[in-house]
Amino acid sequence: MKKMFQVTTEGKNELEKELETLKGRRVAIAEKIAAARDYGDLSENAEYDAAREEQGLVESRVAEIEDILQNAEIIKANKKSTIGLGSKVELKSGSKKVVYHIVGAVEANPAEGKISDKSPIGQALMGKKVGDKATVKTPKGEITYEIVTV
Repeated sequence: MKKMFQVTTEGKNELEKELETLKGRRVAIAEKIAAARDYGDLSENAEYDAAREEQGLVESRVAEIEDILQNAEIIKANKKSTIGLGSKVELKSGSKKVVYHIVGAVEANPAEGKISDKSPIGQALMGKKVGDKATVKTPKGEITYEIVTV
């Protein structure tokens, strides 16, 4: 059974752009490899090794993105009053306010405010409504968030 990857339309578009960029790098990497081969003995050729390593990284990421896109399940923006996959939520803890977008694990990026539904915060928020409180256990202790908007 194939694994389905849950992504938003925005996340799918970002993956497609990254895939296009990576495929564009293939030519430059092939040229690096060809140039490094011209240096002679490949057994002690650092440029050749570096170019082959870069090629391996690019090819593995291309394969990963292609697999994700082939098995993607698009998350519809959650318009309900309860928090679910695709919801954008504003939370308040004391005087601090934060906004999170609940997404699938593939496109989670906490630095951009995108958190996975499988993360501790995501799990604590799922199914909650405006006015509810969600408590998250962190290494520094528990944090309680009040849900301001969904």
